[in-house]
Amino acid sequence: MNKKMLISIMCVIVVFLLGVLFFKSKDFSIDDTINNIEVTVLNKENNKLTVQDKNKTIYTFNYSDINESIGSNITLNYKGTLNKDLEIQKAIIVSYEVSAMSNDEIPSEWLDDGIFSQYYIQAYDKLKTLTLDEKIAQIFLVRYPENAAEVQDKYQFGGFVFFGKDFKDKTTEEVQNMIKEVQDKSKIPLLTAVDEEGGTVVRVSGNKFLREEKFLSPSELYEEGGFEKIREDTLEKSNLLYKLGLNLNLAPVVDVATNEDDYMYERTLKKDTELTSTYAKTVIEASKENKVSYTLKHFPGYGNNLDTHSGTSVDERSLESITKNDLPPFKEGIKAGAEAIMISHNIVNAIDKETPASLSASVHNLLKNNMEFTGIIISDDISMGALSDIEDKTVKAVIAGNDLIITTNYEEDFNTIKTAVKNEVINENLIDKLAFKVLAWKYYKGLLYENQK
Repeated sequence: MNKKMLISIMCVIVVFLLGVLFFKSKDFSIDDTINNIEVTVLNKENNKLTVQDKNKTIYTFNYSDINESIGSNITLNYKGTLNKDLEIQKAIIVSYEVSAMSNDEIPSEWLDDGIFSQYYIQAYDKLKTLTLDEKIAQIFLVRYPENAAEVQDKYQFGGFVFFGKDFKDKTTEEVQNMIKEVQDKSKIPLLTAVDEEGGTVVRVSGNKFLREEKFLSPSELYEEGGFEKIREDTLEKSNLLYKLGLNLNLAPVVDVATNEDDYMYERTLKKDTELTSTYAKTVIEASKENKVSYTLKHFPGYGNNLDTHSGTSVDERSLESITKNDLPPFKEGIKAGAEAIMISHNIVNAIDKETPASLSASVHNLLKNNMEFTGIIISDDISMGALSDIEDKTVKAVIAGNDLIITTNYEEDFNTIKTAVKNEVINENLIDKLAFKVLAWKYYKGLLYENQK
């Protein structure tokens, strides 16, 4: 083979190799045809855009150049083909156009820059599909009854609270089936709540079939390993609850109690305000690593007051004392992203001498305005002894500012609110606002993305 021929062959090989490299580097699955699809923005983070089309199919794109809020309706213009089985779409977004949105319809007084605000458009759209009965039902967190599936089929409550008896001697699978049965009856996914504080209040881990040992109390955890141990405990607790089908923990107790004679002492960190504040921050931050929400309680701080399960308790402390010693843990929890706060039934004389905190507009205003809390305010169970002699307590709980009301007497309380709306004691607009807030929380929690019925 002469030199000239050898050079020619080498040139052919080089051209061939360059051609191979070119074809490998070019994605021929994407042509220049521009398609479009109407979608709702679900999420936008890490240079990714997640949307949902009219058929409830969810797509994620590599796209960051979007200014619209979560919940906005837009039309995407793209090149390529969509594939619902792909985690990240290969199709390329060229541009987008804003579709008709419902944001302008949302009453202006409902709007804020709150923790759930990115989901207000979706929540409002969902709200418009509900009947009055369904909107009233969304604001109740009901103590789980034996015939829960039947109850839920009739009322469509916002959520259920499970107690120790509901888990007694059940296996993991039996608990999962118990919760699934009532979720399957829900048009809107339920909040499934439990008090799993650790120590003396262990509704789940009190059952050895669900966990070999009970979760330790906050003070025991702190003595064993400080805040790192508390963080680890929160993560483990969240994983267990989520596995069972529970998505809301009515904990932690962030009341400050350093006197062993105080009713709430054993359920607290048993430390001063500063350490209790760090405890609140630690638990809330750790909770954000899982899909289980946590609830700071009992606002505005339980102090050395009596047990409100059985009767009235009056807090005689000064506002200065409460502000200095009891509010900081709640403030730190709010800064850390707390989604929910439970209000106590104590009568706090320094704020409202006449009314239990859970029914007091003044206490709620302190939390919303002074402390700038924009999440869900939950009443302690209004069936408790502290409220037993109060007339129209359910109506008062709604008017005071609770977004979610815990109750055992669900039928009576539901009918009380419905009658109050019909008699114009409560404006239906207020029920709309509260249901809207609960729905926004459920979108925030991701409950509605995979199950929009």
